Amino acid sequence: MNEILIKVLQLILSLSILVIFHELGHFIPAKLFKTKVDKFYLFFDPWFSLFKIKRGETEYGIGWIPLGGYVKIAGMIDESMDKEQMKKPPQPWEFRSKPVWQRLIIMLGGVTVNVLLAIAIYIAILFTWGEQYLPTSNVKYGITCDSLAMEMGLRNGDKIISLDNKKVDKFRNIPIEILLNDIKTIQVNRNEKVKEIQVPDGFVSKIIKNKSSDFISLRIPVEVGGFAKNSPAKNAGMLINDKIIGINDVETAYFDEFRKEIVKHKNKKIAIVVIRNNNDTTKVNVNVSEKGLIGIALKDPNNYFKLKKQEYSFFEAIPKGTVKAYKAFEDYLKQLRLIFSPETEAYKSVGSFIAIGNIFPSVWNWRAFWTLTAFLSIILAIMNLLPIPALDGGHVVFLLYEIITGKKPSDKFMEYAQITGMVIIFLLLILATSNDISNYILK
Repeated sequence: MNEILIKVLQLILSLSILVIFHELGHFIPAKLFKTKVDKFYLFFDPWFSLFKIKRGETEYGIGWIPLGGYVKIAGMIDESMDKEQMKKPPQPWEFRSKPVWQRLIIMLGGVTVNVLLAIAIYIAILFTWGEQYLPTSNVKYGITCDSLAMEMGLRNGDKIISLDNKKVDKFRNIPIEILLNDIKTIQVNRNEKVKEIQVPDGFVSKIIKNKSSDFISLRIPVEVGGFAKNSPAKNAGMLINDKIIGINDVETAYFDEFRKEIVKHKNKKIAIVVIRNNNDTTKVNVNVSEKGLIGIALKDPNNYFKLKKQEYSFFEAIPKGTVKAYKAFEDYLKQLRLIFSPETEAYKSVGSFIAIGNIFPSVWNWRAFWTLTAFLSIILAIMNLLPIPALDGGHVVFLLYEIITGKKPSDKFMEYAQITGMVIIFLLLILATSNDISNYILK
């Protein structure tokens, strides 16, 4: 229960930061152009608000539905659907009375601030914590493959050299590169020989349909880092730091080999061969559970590899953080391409706030929190740019139409467009929520 609470609190705090800055992106240029702003709200406030205060012409408040926020700009058709105001003659302080270039800047303000916020957060993260990662060249035991990776031609123990003959410095980026960048070949070191693997057509679609984003992972030894409650291994005399190298007469130097072998012995007693104190070999007779488990936890995989740590001064972090934000922006656009491709059926993986909340760690970690907040800021910017009426991008499309043709869409047209956009967003929310229910409750 505490883990769920921590995830929820992180989600609410992150969304609050993003919403406030996004709405400030609309609020500030509106004020600069002397446009009246009736309301500035964090969260939505149907029927009542948790807090509100009037300062000047604007009411500031906090709503009770923590799913977003809004600024209500006078003379603008938005989610408030204030038809009465729009029936009155236009006033100089209203949005609809401002030059089109000012209205365009006001509408793009939220997206612009979200991008700038992501850049600022990435810069701060790099300056504060630096960057730590596992170089691909340091993956000394090779990879572990799931069935899809095996089908493609990869094998457990392969050491990835390059993708399309281009080296990937960070190991964690390899699955992302394969998924997003239409990789055709993978070069691996297999048994000290270089081998080229052809990525079959449709492989990315298979990965997405099977939700196999971890189709390759690190290969690690089996070294005991802890025990579960009532652990059969602990009861049999196994110790922390024991290194498992075999089951009965079968060698299992790595976890993939150990897992493959031990499930063959459910509800049986087996002799597990371990190395103790770095040199003593001994056997421990253990009863395997009906689920094929012996109640051990492995050591942190990072213990086996030499990580690279890069520190940045403030001025070094500025270009690096900017590039990091650009890469996140680029990668998410590529993910959207997959989502809108019927072939991949990636739309079935679209999630709502339940899925977003689950990406936060179950323990409070400020570095992880700010990293995810920066990425969510990029997502919010991109999603708001989609040309859907009711989103910033929909308003921008109509403003560009006005700039090109010199004709302003009628208020009645904008009203219908707003309703259509809200219906589309509502349907997308239903799809995302149903996906969450399917992924996290029914399974």
